[in-house]
Amino acid sequence: MADLAPEKAQTGSALPSRDASRAATPSNAAVEKAPDDSSKFKTFLGILRRFIGVSDLAAVRFSLPAQLLEPRPNLAEYWHYLDRPDTFISIGDSDDDLGRMLGCLRFWFTKDLKYVKGKPCKPYNSTLGEFFRCNWKIEDTHPTLKTPASAPSSASNSVKGDGKTVTVSYLTEQTSHHPPVSAFYVDCPEKGISARGYDQLSAKFTGTSVRVVAGAHNLGIFITLKNRGNEEYQLTHPAAYLGGLLRGSLNVSVADSCYITCPKTGLKVILEYQEEGWLGRSQNKVVGVIFKYDSKNDNITKIKDVSDKDIHARIEGNWQDKVYYTLGNKPFNKVTEKHLIIDLNPLDPIAKIVPPLEQQLPNESLKFWDSVTNAIVSKQFSLATNLKTEIEEKQRAKAAERKAANKEWQPRFFTGAVTPVGRPDLTKDGEEALKGLHTENYQLQLSQENAAF
Repeated sequence: MADLAPEKAQTGSALPSRDASRAATPSNAAVEKAPDDSSKFKTFLGILRRFIGVSDLAAVRFSLPAQLLEPRPNLAEYWHYLDRPDTFISIGDSDDDLGRMLGCLRFWFTKDLKYVKGKPCKPYNSTLGEFFRCNWKIEDTHPTLKTPASAPSSASNSVKGDGKTVTVSYLTEQTSHHPPVSAFYVDCPEKGISARGYDQLSAKFTGTSVRVVAGAHNLGIFITLKNRGNEEYQLTHPAAYLGGLLRGSLNVSVADSCYITCPKTGLKVILEYQEEGWLGRSQNKVVGVIFKYDSKNDNITKIKDVSDKDIHARIEGNWQDKVYYTLGNKPFNKVTEKHLIIDLNPLDPIAKIVPPLEQQLPNESLKFWDSVTNAIVSKQFSLATNLKTEIEEKQRAKAAERKAANKEWQPRFFTGAVTPVGRPDLTKDGEEALKGLHTENYQLQLSQENAAF
C-alpha cells in the first residue's frame, strides 16, 4: 500500500520504537549524501505522475528507493489511532449516554495527533504476515464531559478518573497483500474497553494532490464498552488530502464528512470538515451535531437534514487546535456557554512500550525491517534499497509457492484476511498475544508459516 504516514513529533518509548531494534550494518557499505526535502519531493512527484488516472494508487504498491522513505515500519508507526490512549480509556466513564458520546469525540480528535504535530512521510509497505504489538502505560485522569445529566458542579467538567496507571495493549497484523489490508485490536481490560477494525486505503493522484479514502474492507473503528453492556460505537473515516506536492511542502487536510453511531443509545454524530475558507484559504474547521437517530433506518448524512428536535449537542472548532460543544439544539453561535472537548496544542503523541528485541519474532515489524532501518539511518541508501528489494522478492517468491500449491494464506492472530466484515476476530494465538502484552510476557512461539522471509 502506498501509505503516506505523518512523521511523529515525539518518538521513542520505554524501549524506543525507532531505536529498539538496531542490527549491525556492513561496515564496508558506502555512506551517501542524504537528499534534501526539495530533492525528495521532486523525485516523489516524478514517480507519482506515472500514476495519474490510476483508480486506486494504494493497490499498485509501487516501490520507492530507500532515500525517499522514513526509517519506520508502517504497522509500527501509523495504524494504531492511539496517539493519545488516555482519551481512549475514558470513553466509557460517564454514566450518561451523551457523556460517553462526547468522550468518543474527544478520542476522535486526538487519534491522529501525528497529523497535527508532524509532517507527512512515507514508511515501509507492510508485508503479508508482518505484525506489531505494543503497550501504553497511562494515568487515568481525564474528566467526563459535562452534560445535562451530569451532577451539579462548580467546575466545567464532572468527576475525573481515579488517576491510577492502566495498560492499553495493541496488536496488528498484515492479513492481506492483494488488496493490502491489516487488522488491529486494542484492549484495556482494566477499563473494560476494546477496539478493532481493518485498515485499508484507497488513493488517487489528481496531479496536484493525493486523495485518500477508506478502502472497501475498512468500515471504521469499532469500540466496545464491556462495562456498559457491550455498547458499541462505529467511527467512520473521512477523506483526507495530501497536498503541497507542487510546492515541495507536504500537508494533510480533511474536507469530507464522517460519522459516529451507537445503536444501543440511539445517538449519532455527523462531523463535517470545512477545509476551504474565504478566497480558498485553509481553515481546518469542523462542525457537527449529536442527535437521536433511528438505527434501523439510518439515512441522515448531512447536518442540514437533522431535525432540531432531535439534536442533543453541537460541535464546532478547529481540528488542529481547539474543539468545543454546546448543549441543546440552539445554533452554536447563539449559545453563550461553550464547553471544551479538547485542546490539541499542549498534546503530543504518547510513546509506546515495545517488546525487547530479543523477544521479538523475525516477522515482527521492528525486527523484520531492522536491517533496512539501520542502513537508512546510517545513510547507506544503496544498501537499504537492496535489502528492501530482497524482502520484496522473497515475498513474491512465497506468494508464487502458495499459488503453485493452491494454498491460501491464513493470518496467525486474526481469523480472516478481511472477514468478519469490519470487525476482525482474534484467533487463539491472537488472544494469547494480547494476554501476554497485558502481563508484559512477550514470549511467543515462532510462526508455523511465514509469508515474506
